[in-house]
Amino acid sequence: MAEKFDSLEEHLEKFVENIRQLGIIVSDFQPSSQAGLNQKLNFMITGLQDVDKCRQQLHDITVPLEVFDYIDQGRNPQLYTRECLERALAKNEQVKGKIDTMKKFKILLIQELSKVFPEDMAKYRAIRGEDHPPS
Repeated sequence: MAEKFDSLEEHLEKFVENIRQLGIIVSDFQPSSQAGLNQKLNFMITGLQDVDKCRQQLHDITVPLEVFDYIDQGRNPQLYTRECLERALAKNEQVKGKIDTMKKFKILLIQELSKVFPEDMAKYRAIRGEDHPPS
């Protein structure tokens, strides 16, 4: 899989370099540079075809649209991954806190219900397979 990405990267780098050179030729265009301009345009077409061939090899890769937003904003797309991990860790801590709170609430509820309804809670514990009330 890595060689597919390396191939795409190589073709994109060649394409970008060709576009840079094309920009230089166009910015200082002289009638004598028409042949060079035509050659660079042909290289650009070939480069796009090469990139399209690489795209077909990577058809099963999906990229979240937010990554493109990062790129459009001039930000490093690797920041997207880091921020996703940070959000996941924060959400994990939040959910863990809720679970811990619910466990504590269950224990307190059973204790209080055992005080008020001892026979019913004994039946409940028997059904649940618990020998003694949780502490």
